[in-house]
Amino acid sequence: MKNYLDFEKEIKALEEEVEGLKSPFGSEGISEVDTKKIQQTQVEINQKLKQTYANLNSWQKTMVARHEDRPRANFYINKIFTQFTLLSGDRYFGDDKSVVAGFGLIDNKSVLIIGQEKGEDLNSRIQRNFGMMRPEGYRKCIRLMKLADRFQIPVITFVDTPGAYPGIGAEQRGQASAIANSIECCMSLKVPNISIIIGEGGSGGAIALASSNKVIMLENSIFSVISPEGCASILWRDPSKSLQAAEAMKMTAKDLLKLKIIDEIIPEPLGGAHRDPDTIAQDIKHNIIKNLRNFENLSREQVYDHRKTKFLQIGRDQGFAKSSHTSDTSLSYRETVNQKLISHLVKNKILYLGLGIVIIAGLVSIIY
Repeated sequence: MKNYLDFEKEIKALEEEVEGLKSPFGSEGISEVDTKKIQQTQVEINQKLKQTYANLNSWQKTMVARHEDRPRANFYINKIFTQFTLLSGDRYFGDDKSVVAGFGLIDNKSVLIIGQEKGEDLNSRIQRNFGMMRPEGYRKCIRLMKLADRFQIPVITFVDTPGAYPGIGAEQRGQASAIANSIECCMSLKVPNISIIIGEGGSGGAIALASSNKVIMLENSIFSVISPEGCASILWRDPSKSLQAAEAMKMTAKDLLKLKIIDEIIPEPLGGAHRDPDTIAQDIKHNIIKNLRNFENLSREQVYDHRKTKFLQIGRDQGFAKSSHTSDTSLSYRETVNQKLISHLVKNKILYLGLGIVIIAGLVSIIY
């Protein structure tokens, strides 16, 4: 049974009409199937889908990212990778079922795969804790990322979580510290790491696994520091203002690419990834292979510098760049001409103020 969102009511009616037309049993018993009418209605459905999904606002994209039928991490892992070997446990407390991790092959190359898994039905969602990781989940990821780094194996992460689990037990076991350590581990890797946001990229729970060389989003996924409902509750004390919050937060793939927070967008099939999971899985696979090949000729230090420079550039015009001195391996800030001019004026403001007073005094003495 298909699930439909609020803005898909017309599409639902048309698809139900198609299902009725496909049935050979009419009101008067067995009847002939009207194939021409089915084709016409299907064309109408495709046009409606194209029109609807081309004009989604931020809140509607959030609803698509949370869609019940949207493919999850397990689906992509099974479709994209071969010889996947599941690894469990953080070696301290236990195993977190909300994250699936292990080694597998893509394009005959070994990779570490980490996927936040929400589950497919009610029982699996409860078991997976709705994709909300606990500290032991992040520690499991850290353990495996360090192992991959030691053996020079690239890391692929599938991000899909509303956020880290905020329960008392998780806080008692060091949730904040686990997230911070996971971010640090991602940033310190000297092997390529690629993150694909397949649904929700919520809060620190997502950033903990998305601090990567390449951050890629599916067209209808979201990536934000807090959910729109949470933002609306804090700013307006009114969860019904979620649309305003979603628009203000710039959480969609298109907005984040413009802000240079993410690197690429993978287009989804007509009507979203849930309407053609096999096609989107193949597109993700080709994208991963393409990006891994881009890092093949880079040394471990170059991979590390690529990631570091990428994140230092966020929110800056030119970002940070390597020093021109070969002996200096640090990163230095590269300012624009305007920034240099403003910086110079601020630094020497007393000098210029004194010169200004002298010039004004001189002009006054000449005039009078």
